[in-house]
Amino acid sequence: MQIEIEMGSIDDEGKGKKYNTSYLIFRNVFLVNIITESNGTRVLELDFLSVDQWKEMDVIVFDSWHWWLHTGRKQPWDLVQDGNSTYKDASRFTLYEKALTSWAKWVDTKIDTTKTKIFFQGVSPDHKNCVGARRPLKKNTQGPHPGELVLEKVLRSMKKTVHLLNVTKLSQYRVDGHPSVYGFGGHRNVDCTHWCVAGVVDTWNLLLTALLDQF
Repeated sequence: MQIEIEMGSIDDEGKGKKYNTSYLIFRNVFLVNIITESNGTRVLELDFLSVDQWKEMDVIVFDSWHWWLHTGRKQPWDLVQDGNSTYKDASRFTLYEKALTSWAKWVDTKIDTTKTKIFFQGVSPDHKNCVGARRPLKKNTQGPHPGELVLEKVLRSMKKTVHLLNVTKLSQYRVDGHPSVYGFGGHRNVDCTHWCVAGVVDTWNLLLTALLDQF
């Protein structure tokens, strides 16, 4: 899904003002492709990206992790295509690393980082239980997030410069920020992965804005 937004504002006299800036939102939560074959089988292609439209952007912000956690009927693929190998599933951290590696190779070969600044938003952490949480944690007992460690490993291997927006550790404290039992699942499926309380994602945006001001 692709959405383009033109940025502008209304001044005190009610007249429109344009900033000559537009934002393109491209929703591909795995970065790599999922295709549907003629028989209806959905295949996650770990080594293929069809994203050439990104090459001409001034700034690109990538983000991928949340949907890798989905299993069972929420899993959006039936098979995994990994080079010449096809299999049904594997460790999500393994799949995540392979997909990120394909993305990293694409950035290293296709993007001119003297013209295009690349950012990657770090892993949005989940919590095992956020029921009744009304305050942030005083102490982070979760330790480094394994998904964030995978991301950092891939970024270190790259030739091109990618600026990491490391939102993981600061977000781990906000156990109070989830929908919890007030999400769609209610008490049967407590939502400790999304964010609904103001502050968490607002801080992510502030960090991005601060980095953009440096360029």
